[in-house]
Amino acid sequence: MQKILTIIGARPQFIKASVVSSVIMQTEGIEEILLHTGQHFDTNMSDVFFNQLGIPKPDIQLDIHGGSHGEMTGRMLAEIEQAMLAHKPDRVLVYGDTNSTLAGALAGAKLHIPVAHVEAGLRSFNMQMPEEINRILTDQVSDLLFCPTDTAVQNLNNEGFAHKPVQVLQVGDVMQDAALLFAEKAEAPVGELPEGFILATLHRAENTDSPERLAAIIDALNEINTTLAPVVLPLHPRTRKLVALHGLELNVHLIDPLGYLEMLWLLDNCKLVLTDSGGVQKEAFFFGKACVTMRDQTEWVELIRAGANELVGANTIRIIDATKRHLGRQVQDTVNLYGGGKAAERVVFHLLR
Repeated sequence: MQKILTIIGARPQFIKASVVSSVIMQTEGIEEILLHTGQHFDTNMSDVFFNQLGIPKPDIQLDIHGGSHGEMTGRMLAEIEQAMLAHKPDRVLVYGDTNSTLAGALAGAKLHIPVAHVEAGLRSFNMQMPEEINRILTDQVSDLLFCPTDTAVQNLNNEGFAHKPVQVLQVGDVMQDAALLFAEKAEAPVGELPEGFILATLHRAENTDSPERLAAIIDALNEINTTLAPVVLPLHPRTRKLVALHGLELNVHLIDPLGYLEMLWLLDNCKLVLTDSGGVQKEAFFFGKACVTMRDQTEWVELIRAGANELVGANTIRIIDATKRHLGRQVQDTVNLYGGGKAAERVVFHLLR
């Protein structure tokens, strides 16, 4: 029996883990211990995902959130290490690019426990992003690198991984598995929503920690909401605080953060997606919606090449112009970019091997 310690802590990881954990529960010869760091800790950002997605209650629940990146990662590293010493897993499984990801990978590597990284090989080539640092370092200490795309495999090959004693495997994207699995269960958020709406998300630190970038994006969203189409914005608590701190005003349809099933409904029913999220760029594509990405780089370059996504940075005019061009436009996955919904099965197959 192989014992896997899975480390999660943030919304995207709950979604990714839900499909992999489901396959693990149906597979003989493998046992999963689930550790939740507490990085996303309020009900809307954490508990609701476990309830909606049927993820087992975590075996280990830490309560680590807030503070600087270094402080948070250090506290996680210490407590995850203690959990590993107590449970003695055969392998550590981490997802994505958060502080929880890096802490779990480092704890495993220092205890000489093999580390598997789901969503390995993604690169924005922007070292100002904490996520870029997390994903690069996590890849360096992992021996099973589960890549979601051919581009991710090529990134690792360019960094010399083809000559290291590791396995680089293109398994597809578990986020597509989740979107396909849960689409039929999607449910409308509570409350009235405007017709013909644009779905927006805004939380990336490169935007929210810069008063200039934040103001430029808010100016664009306000103008779009007034002149083009209503903008529905589920607002992260941290972003809400920063908007108030800088004396900015959002004149859009604001709602609280949502569970995954409500987000899927919004993606399925919107006319366009405006985002600075990594995962939402792909989720828009899974639902056939064009996406305007308010960042300077993206890890999902294949969406740019396919014409499904346009990068506009935090430039007010570019955001508005791109919205005019893409509003209501449908996109199609003609080349099966993300594995067709079988990524979780491939991950568990290789974990057993």
